[in-house]
Amino acid sequence: QVHLVESGGGLVETGGSLRLSCEASGTIKSIVHMGWYRQAPGKQRELVAVIHDGGVMDYAHSVQGRVRISKDIERNIVHLVMDNLSPEDTAVYYCKALVTTTLSERMNYWGQGTQVTVSS
Repeated sequence: QVHLVESGGGLVETGGSLRLSCEASGTIKSIVHMGWYRQAPGKQRELVAVIHDGGVMDYAHSVQGRVRISKDIERNIVHLVMDNLSPEDTAVYYCKALVTTTLSERMNYWGQGTQVTVSS
């Protein structure tokens, strides 16, 4: 069993910054990629940023230049720093990891989600 625990959401004013963290634990052999998605009310869940094994990072166009993703490889923790936030960034942010388990199965896991609210 693999668990993803998210932290760092909350309320921030327009123009402010926030850091989200996600720690993966459990029956992990390796992590293929790990990152963040978000879902605003009435909208589909969308990619924010992901970091792949080896360090390649992908960002959504809507956040490029404002968001940085990083990974603590030793501890299986991913951080997402978001700057210059606007109300359009308000959403539930979900951590996701594609994991190779100790049984050599490759599976996707999701966190419970953390609310980010940007006030105007």
